[in-house]
Amino acid sequence: MSATHWQCGRFVLDLHKTVVMGVVNITPDSFSDGGRYASTDQAIAQAHRLIEEGAQIIDLGAESTRPGATPVNDAQELARILPVMEALRDSGVVLSVDTSKPNVMRTVLQMGADLINDISGLRHPEARAIVAGHKTCGVCVMHMQGTPATMQISPQYGDVVADVFDELRSTARSLQADGIAADRISLDPGFGFGKSVHHNLTLMRHLSELVASGYPVTVGVSRKSMLGAITGRSVDQRLVGSVAAMLVLVARGAQIVRVHDVQETVDALRVWDAVNFGWKQEESIP
Repeated sequence: MSATHWQCGRFVLDLHKTVVMGVVNITPDSFSDGGRYASTDQAIAQAHRLIEEGAQIIDLGAESTRPGATPVNDAQELARILPVMEALRDSGVVLSVDTSKPNVMRTVLQMGADLINDISGLRHPEARAIVAGHKTCGVCVMHMQGTPATMQISPQYGDVVADVFDELRSTARSLQADGIAADRISLDPGFGFGKSVHHNLTLMRHLSELVASGYPVTVGVSRKSMLGAITGRSVDQRLVGSVAAMLVLVARGAQIVRVHDVQETVDALRVWDAVNFGWKQEESIP
């Protein structure tokens, strides 16, 4: 049975309809937007734009996790994130921080972050303790084979579906044993993080098996290289492929979609919802 809600700090998200997480990369070297929002003012403006377009979560990332990306230290990461968080604190949406660093987690939670989005799946014991000690913040735990520096160097699995999904479920049970309630935990298969195109497509086909675990499932395929491999399009030409892949995953039960192109994603989901759940004229947007 799929999850019905997700506790994220100040908010409880209803998962009966797909939740849109808008990405704001406060980095000079993101694969997807090449530093377009690297300054505080640019990042704040982009976040407000995504909120207006319908994002219910704003995911702030201050360290690129593209293959081979250069790591940044805690101080650099916080210097990029905190001013943006401060400006968005009363924006009425979930504030998520994409980080794997315990010190960054501790600080942003103290500053009012609602959600920690950790590509390492809270592997660090200190990170687990910090999240467990918060009591209400949400956490998104992602599967990744290796590290951003090594993950795309010939990734190997025995059975990619069993390997990835079993590890995620085991992590979730372990987090619950540490005191993090099940309704605070979302699982992310980590498309593109230590997976070949074949691995990604296989996981997409079988996503409903992870959804059946009962935890909220988050997915992120927006603009990723797998779409470039399939379509032959450059990163700035992958909008249609991104929306198509997103809908494939929603059809298989994904409840939270992490995207760069919020307006187009929301439009696609409105059509999806109208077909599947019905539509009333007063629901249309002027």
